[in-house]
Amino acid sequence: MLQIGVTGGIGSGKSIVCRVFSALGVPVYSADERAKWLLNHDPKLRHSVIELLGNEAYVANGSYNRAWVASQVFQNPALLQKLNAIVHPRVGEDTQVWVEQNSKAPYVIKEAAIMAKAGQNNALDKVIVVDAPANLRVARVLQRDPQRSEKEVRDIIARQISDEERHKIADFIIYNDESRLLIPQVWALHELFRK
Repeated sequence: MLQIGVTGGIGSGKSIVCRVFSALGVPVYSADERAKWLLNHDPKLRHSVIELLGNEAYVANGSYNRAWVASQVFQNPALLQKLNAIVHPRVGEDTQVWVEQNSKAPYVIKEAAIMAKAGQNNALDKVIVVDAPANLRVARVLQRDPQRSEKEVRDIIARQISDEERHKIADFIIYNDESRLLIPQVWALHELFRK
């Protein structure tokens, strides 16, 4: 079974690309969504996060305090690295269980904002990068998250790896730039991976 990674910068449209694959019957694992779920539901992970960041990492009802944690770690790269060292291995274990549960599929999709080249310390066979111009990405995020400012979105883009770096890990690029149709690009890859 092929394991295909899908990545792209904020606002590039990787989620919509994954929804198209899902509509074609392909199992899709969203690392970011599962990480959020695990942070809220995995007692061992919760304990490790509180040990690192303190009780403020969770609000009174027990939910992960994402905004507060982000405010702590994004200004402190060393702390962010420690948090990632707690969360990423747990997501990796969860991914492995999910892959085994979907082993009868011809291929599966793993979506994540951060990804290495296929075969580089991962089980991926190919990586798809979803690409869109920065101004379009900013506009999409502002439409999706109206509480964010343009500066905030541009700061996030600046912190992420560059498009050039992302292209270096790509086996395939899907252009989600509103000048090319998205579904035919996904369909062509779907046909390729099914063979």
